[in-house]
Amino acid sequence: MFDEYADYDATGLAGLVESGLVTASELCETAIDAIEQLDPTANFLIAERFAQARQEAVTPSGPLAGVPWLLKDLNTNCAGLPSINGTNLASDEPLSADSELVRRHKAAGLVILGKTNTPEFGMDVCTAPTRFGPTPNPFDPSRSAGGSSGGSAAAVALGVVPAAHGTDSGGSIRIPASNCGLFGLKPTRSRVPLGNDASEGLAGLSTAHALTHSVRDSALVLDLTAGPLHTDGYAAPAPSGFLAAIADEQLVAPLPRVALWLDGFAGEPIDPSCQEAAQLAAAAIESLGGIVEISRPDFDGQLLRDVLSTIFSVNIAAAVQATGIANAESLVEPATRAAIRYAKTISSVEYVEALATVRSVTTAVGEFFTRFDVLLTPTLAAPPLPLGFRPKTTPDWPSYVMAMLDETPFTPLFNVTGGPAASLPLHSVGGLPVGVQIGAGLGQEATLLRLSRLIEKTKPWHQRS
Repeated sequence: MFDEYADYDATGLAGLVESGLVTASELCETAIDAIEQLDPTANFLIAERFAQARQEAVTPSGPLAGVPWLLKDLNTNCAGLPSINGTNLASDEPLSADSELVRRHKAAGLVILGKTNTPEFGMDVCTAPTRFGPTPNPFDPSRSAGGSSGGSAAAVALGVVPAAHGTDSGGSIRIPASNCGLFGLKPTRSRVPLGNDASEGLAGLSTAHALTHSVRDSALVLDLTAGPLHTDGYAAPAPSGFLAAIADEQLVAPLPRVALWLDGFAGEPIDPSCQEAAQLAAAAIESLGGIVEISRPDFDGQLLRDVLSTIFSVNIAAAVQATGIANAESLVEPATRAAIRYAKTISSVEYVEALATVRSVTTAVGEFFTRFDVLLTPTLAAPPLPLGFRPKTTPDWPSYVMAMLDETPFTPLFNVTGGPAASLPLHSVGGLPVGVQIGAGLGQEATLLRLSRLIEKTKPWHQRS
């Protein structure tokens, strides 16, 4: 049954359950069998709740009733599962309560099977924590699945689940989506609750959503999880029905004004295959009647890289300190230790100045989106990198974070601005997926989803979606 099961997206599987052609229990057992067969080498799972999932699959309800689902193990609370965050600092004791996001997943009918691998505190473009080991790329096990939602992406790409939860603070949904040939949308800031019910994550850079095969799955999951918490300090613009926005009758609206940007924000070198992917996407948009123009927002890319180094390091240091473990610094990975040491050199004034730079970049990008609706770029600077491309022993934080930003010169911009961005699986080189990114202004997920669905209809990338 697995081969046929893997052909379907989440919406398709839910339709099979609703029609009575399969039962949710059959889907659950198929997914569990796939995990048990594939995970020993694919290493995407760090904890399971198969017994609970089997019980929940007996009488599922909701728009995605009976669809198998996995949670990323990063600041996401699910009863019966631990919250480890890829670090030796965390206990493997299961939590006793769900976060609101997980309650929404369950209310949608999703059957949660377990949690997926992630780098320590999510701070890497490769998923290879010391505690759990690396998650290889499903297309080439010598390559990286990407990070930090690498475990979730690998599971979806392998067909174990049709879609999975992910988080994104600098590209962590879009990076593995590009590496694993998936659709990965980072929503507008605060559109979807964070998995630990915090009102903000990583100075506002963090958000949560999903890695999917199809655009319609992403839109539907967004409909089912969007909406603020009563404890939030701010909320995204009111949603307006994301699945309805990609209905066929909605796709005849005028195409958005698209800007194409092929060079890195700070002059980072971009692999020609990644630039070609974006150019092919531009050609596809033009073939649909759209107009694409070479342009970019006006801001200092190198300064943005520098302030991201500051923001990341200070927040990592705070997360480690929050564990309350006296010798925590000696127990974390070298890169995390380097971040802590670097954070100690940052003054409070420098941190405030970094946040001021974030606001100035946000202003520049906001002005840019008065002239364009969408910014089209490569997702990454290179195809999937080899596993172990960067040694775990890291002499200093700046060299580590700059290497990450060299690989991701486009994705962090939309974490800084808070606007939505998606990676589309439109190209490959040497059998390895290469994604393209489209991003927009605050609250414009519907624009991205409509454009993505138009492209998907023209250039389908999955069997049944």
